[in-house]
Amino acid sequence: MSRGGEPLRFFLAARRSIVFLLLAMAVGARGQALSDAAAAAPAGSAPVVITLDDAIRQAEANEPGYAAARANSQSAALDRSIARASLLPSARLQSQDIYVQPNGVTSDGDAGELNAPLPRFVSADARPWEYIAQGVVSETLNLAGPAAVHRADADAAMASAQQEIARRGLVAAVVGLFYSSIAADRKLKVAEQARDEAAGFTKLTREREQAREAAHADVVKAQLVEQQRGRDLEDAQVAAEKARLELGVLLFSDPRTPYTLSAAAVAQPLASRADIDAAAVRHNPELKGAVAALSASNADVLAARAAYLPDVRLDFLYGIDANQFAVNAPITTLNGPPVQPHNLGYSTVFTVNLPVWDWLATEHKVKQSEIRREAARVALTNTQRRLVAQLEEADSEARTAQDQLTSLDTSVATAAESLRLTRMRYLGGEATVLEVVDAENTYVAAENAREDGRVRYETARAALQTLTGTM
Repeated sequence: MSRGGEPLRFFLAARRSIVFLLLAMAVGARGQALSDAAAAAPAGSAPVVITLDDAIRQAEANEPGYAAARANSQSAALDRSIARASLLPSARLQSQDIYVQPNGVTSDGDAGELNAPLPRFVSADARPWEYIAQGVVSETLNLAGPAAVHRADADAAMASAQQEIARRGLVAAVVGLFYSSIAADRKLKVAEQARDEAAGFTKLTREREQAREAAHADVVKAQLVEQQRGRDLEDAQVAAEKARLELGVLLFSDPRTPYTLSAAAVAQPLASRADIDAAAVRHNPELKGAVAALSASNADVLAARAAYLPDVRLDFLYGIDANQFAVNAPITTLNGPPVQPHNLGYSTVFTVNLPVWDWLATEHKVKQSEIRREAARVALTNTQRRLVAQLEEADSEARTAQDQLTSLDTSVATAAESLRLTRMRYLGGEATVLEVVDAENTYVAAENAREDGRVRYETARAALQTLTGTM
């Protein structure tokens, strides 16, 4: 070879080295991942068997979006309890010690004290020292309190509806992943069967070629088909592993945990349309949420109008407010024989706040709340219309998919029989290799279509059940 070929030879050698290095790295990474998965799972343990109910329950415990919706619902329930507690009388203890600088003037001890200094502050008591230790019970009566309770009830209902919406959306997603993973596993088996059949057909064409019963072109065509089946098998393996990992994220702390899915061999039938309509009206969370939103808007209107009315507050105080931190005051002889006054006693305060003028702020707040209430009413009617449309769409989709399941099973049986007959005709010299390949392709396509049809039906059925609240 001429010297001009040296760069080309060097380039080819370098490329082979790089490809070999990349393959080695890929094999090492895959081996490390498999070893990590084996280390995560208990040694010798059988794969966990997961049913659809198990998958839904574990997903509800692991999915962060649903956890957030559940936390919001629980928090809203506590807000409702807090709002109701605000309607009840409150009790508290207060203690205060006050010292005021003396003004240099002393009294004659009208409280039994000689030369008692007087305070500088007029608002202070007759002595520089004042001790307050009282229990206070307060109650406020207004229309804003019941409005706040009404609003808290509506917010709790909306949060509960949002939690149910999140749960049903999660259920629908789990159903789709569950049956998609099952379909991917079954498609993998179909791909393995198709690869084995292609290899057997390649062997058959070679034998016929050696027996002078087929041309070499049949062998070449069979080899091409076998190679394609091998690539299809690799793609099916990747798809099955991807589907298992996507579902494993919702089920386990380690998505690589081995598990086996268990589902009924026969799809469950749909409920009647009358039952579906009745359940949708009673259990649809979006409709409940819209109703709760309208109720919250009504509470906002009530709270805004409450500002027109007076507030009434009643305080009952019991304890001491004296110059000595004691139940009894010192003995005094003021205006009569010696007596010992009692510091312990009670007082009541009755307060009425009457709104007079706020520069139309209350009126504008009422208008704002009424505008928002009208928007909530429009949203409710729109939710009702959308529910009707969604029921029609989901029911039509589910029933169409259900009707096609039988047709898909028939197509698989027909394609299998066609493949068997075509192979027999090829052995008898009555069919070409292209007819056999076409029959194999038809059979594989029919098998995959049946699995896709099962996934479509289960997904549509789950979507319909999420609207009716029966899942």
